[in-house]
Amino acid sequence: MNAPTTYFEHGTAAERWARAQLFFNAREYATAARILDTLASEAPEQLAPRLLLARAYYHSAQLSRAERELRAILERWPVEDYAQLMLGRTLERSGRGAEARPYLRMAAAMAGDFPE
Repeated sequence: MNAPTTYFEHGTAAERWARAQLFFNAREYATAARILDTLASEAPEQLAPRLLLARAYYHSAQLSRAERELRAILERWPVEDYAQLMLGRTLERSGRGAEARPYLRMAAAMAGDFPE
C-alpha cells in the first residue's frame, strides 16, 4: 500500500518548484525537502532544485542527506562554488572540521577571496 500524499506533492514540476520555494522561504525546511526530493530525482540535470534540496536538508539538520546531495552535485558540477561552501559548512556542523577545510578553501578561492 502506498503512503498517502498531500496536496503539495501534486501539480506540475513548475508548481511544485514554486511551492517548495514558498515552504523554504517560510522556514518549513523539512516540507520543502520532501517536495524537492521528488523534483531533483525527476530532473537530476537541473542544479537549482538540487542546491535548494541540499539547503533544506542542512537547515532541517538532516546533515547526512545534505552531505550526500552536495557530493552528488559536486560530482556533476565540480566548479559550483556554493556547493563547495555548503559542503564545508555541513561537514563543520557535523563536527568534521578537518574534512571541511579543503572545501571551504576551494570555495573561498573560487570566490576570489584569497588570504593576504
